[in-house]
Amino acid sequence: MARTTPLTNTEVKQAKPTMKDGKLIAKKLSDGDGLQIKISPNGTKSWILNFKCPYTKKMTSMSFGLYPAISLADARRLRTSARDLLAQGLNPKNEKDSKQQLEEEKNSNTFKLTAINWFEVKKTKVSQNYAIDIWRSLELHVFPKLGNVPLNKLVAPKVIDVIRPVSAKGSLETVRRLCQRINEVMVFAVNTGLLNSNPLAGINKAFEVPKKKHMPTLKPNELPDLMLALNTASIKIITRCLIEWQLHTMCRPNESAGARWEEIDFETRIWNIPAERMKMHRPHSIPLTDQTMALLEFIKPISGKREFLFPADRNPRKHANESTANVAISRMGFKGRLVAHGLRALASTTLNEQGFDGDVIESCLSHVDANEVRKAYNRSEYLERRQKVMAWWSNHIEQASMGNMSLTRSKGLKIING
Repeated sequence: MARTTPLTNTEVKQAKPTMKDGKLIAKKLSDGDGLQIKISPNGTKSWILNFKCPYTKKMTSMSFGLYPAISLADARRLRTSARDLLAQGLNPKNEKDSKQQLEEEKNSNTFKLTAINWFEVKKTKVSQNYAIDIWRSLELHVFPKLGNVPLNKLVAPKVIDVIRPVSAKGSLETVRRLCQRINEVMVFAVNTGLLNSNPLAGINKAFEVPKKKHMPTLKPNELPDLMLALNTASIKIITRCLIEWQLHTMCRPNESAGARWEEIDFETRIWNIPAERMKMHRPHSIPLTDQTMALLEFIKPISGKREFLFPADRNPRKHANESTANVAISRMGFKGRLVAHGLRALASTTLNEQGFDGDVIESCLSHVDANEVRKAYNRSEYLERRQKVMAWWSNHIEQASMGNMSLTRSKGLKIING
């Protein structure tokens, strides 16, 4: 290109379009090395760089933006950068477009959109109820202020400020879970190439650690008190059966409340709970004892033609709420002493005190074993050992309900109607 006298700030500032035949037409002023400023008829001034494409060798141009937002000095810096790319055989216009596209993609990858994609994977690994809890917590506490924020704009102080009101209410366990879930989304973003690193990894350090609370439960010698209260309480018969079913099977409240007749194998006397209903999203089989089989026979006339063993009171087509047992236990006089989930702890403590194999007890409780060798234990043999444990536990419950703590096994289950 021909050598051109560089422009001055005054020339650029005072430049006006050209008048020709009574009309204003665009005017261009050159600064050299392909840089020009174009003054449109309406007075708008824009910077343009003319250059020869590295491969086609054809002349083309690209825009640097409008003056005065882009000053003369800014335009010259942009020209230098573009010339450096040309020297490397790169098209500065394509590089600019690629950078702009990348920036647009970053801005379109909001936290909520990323969370939606993460949740599609997460919900396949947890129970349905837990998945609902996860999403509800994000919708309530996170999405309103962070949902539309691009991932690359998320910084720890901003996220901490969003969570702080939850902490101020004393809901420290909720804070812990929110920090965990937010970080799972961010790790997903890193692993899928949306981020290079996770800037929120340490946000939990900004909050007080919740004190670990154990589920309220009874001591083993208090089981007769529970059975007496259960058999004399003024509660619905389905609720009474639900509590006793959970006590005998050692399952979680939601697993018990959602039990379906189709899950019961009467021939093998096994309750097969599918993976999607389990906390750790893996199937669990529970050996049924004489007492639990008798309980099934008892409730068959009530719910045998329904989908669920324990249908809801208001809508029998749905199953009982998982909190139903908790409410009943509280009304029976055990408020603050026992919750439905604590029935599992009662079983665990009793069985451990009786000297049963800890691994078998953990398997009865459907706890995941971190030891890969033990986890690979022969399933059929494990099931046989669990059958013996479950039978002892059911007999023990039955004896407690009759006020006799001897381990002599009685025949059949006696359910007292009240």
